Amino acid sequence: MWSSYVRLSRGLFACAVLLSFPATAADNDAKVKTKVIHDLAKGGSEAIPQIAGYLKDSDVSVRIEAVKAIDDIGTQRSLDALVQALRDNDPEVQIRAIDGLVNFYVPGYLKTGLTASVRRAGTAIKGHFTDTNDQVVDSYIIVRPDVVQALGVVVRGGSSMDSRADAARAVGILRGRAAIPDLVQALHSKDSQVIYECLVALQKIRDPSAGPQIAFLLHDLDSKVQTTTLETLGLLQDHSSVNQIRDILDRSRDAKVRRGALSSLAMMPDSGTRGLFQAYLNDKDDNMRAAAAEGLGRLKNLADQGALNNAYAGELKTKAKMAEAFALVGMGRLGSSDDSPLYYLMSQFDSRGYRGVSQGYLIELARDPAVRKVLYPYLTPEASKDQKLGLAQVLAASGDRDSVPYLQNLSKDPDSEVAQEAVRSLRVLQARLG
Repeated sequence: MWSSYVRLSRGLFACAVLLSFPATAADNDAKVKTKVIHDLAKGGSEAIPQIAGYLKDSDVSVRIEAVKAIDDIGTQRSLDALVQALRDNDPEVQIRAIDGLVNFYVPGYLKTGLTASVRRAGTAIKGHFTDTNDQVVDSYIIVRPDVVQALGVVVRGGSSMDSRADAARAVGILRGRAAIPDLVQALHSKDSQVIYECLVALQKIRDPSAGPQIAFLLHDLDSKVQTTTLETLGLLQDHSSVNQIRDILDRSRDAKVRRGALSSLAMMPDSGTRGLFQAYLNDKDDNMRAAAAEGLGRLKNLADQGALNNAYAGELKTKAKMAEAFALVGMGRLGSSDDSPLYYLMSQFDSRGYRGVSQGYLIELARDPAVRKVLYPYLTPEASKDQKLGLAQVLAASGDRDSVPYLQNLSKDPDSEVAQEAVRSLRVLQARLG
């Protein structure tokens, strides 16, 4: 307590020293102001009001130091000041404010977000967006509405394309449903990175009403935008776009686009696409075989079970074999022997390259109580660490009240990482169940 008081006093003293300088000298001395900001920051969250005053400074370098200090303090008191910094006309100030807001809800984000790579050369800002874009806040975390609203304003009108793209990524991570109109408006940008980040944000928010508003991007000239649009339409279950997607599958010469089209159709299959999936189940491209198997698995027409059993037995490629296993488990093949589809999916938790795919399939499958019932026995002390972690996350997303005792038991695991994940998963599950 006393040490905090001393730090704050030192900061206030430094501020007083600065104010004793002639006004013109103080206004022009960014180094002195920067030192004051650093000294104030030692006082922690109590000093934020004083630091926030420098967000209005005429010198951009001073404003940058102020927002960095507020980011580093990172308490709830930082939020108002960071929302204020979003209104700055400098891209770096905006980007640092955006990442600071996300960091409050997702601790550690400042080390991985755009801020971590941003570089300044005069007035030009350069940053590198990481390819990893799968972070989302847990469902029990409540994000302040004004934070989402302020980020939405930057999405559609930020001071640079980088800050707009960064804000879109932030909205997705925070599941900012209220900013969907801003994301949709920004899809009309000419910047592919902005469009891509908006699409991924819409995937994370998962509001089906956005689907019809993004279908115009199906014919975008950027293949990354086109394939992400296909994926987004599938995830949002936009059945109104099925005919357009089938047309792309038939006409496109881009292998990635064709894979994206079939995968999109597989996420929202109907009786009209069953023949399409049957035709591609034996395709030479394992990605197409995987998409076809997924589609048949979701249709759950038992007449296709024989073809899927044959495909699974003879499959040599992991991705396609996992999709075939997913389809068979969904059709009721729930055995747990070493050669069973369910065991095969569980074993992929131990594969760095495929554990995410396996988790996605099992999250979907575990919505069925019969599947959950056969998953629970895998939560034994002999299970691998990655299997325990993966199953905890599956139950968080798709479990029910019958899952609670298993997560409670897992929270006592001798491995602290497993125990912590079980506690987190239990909180997510209980928040979802209400």
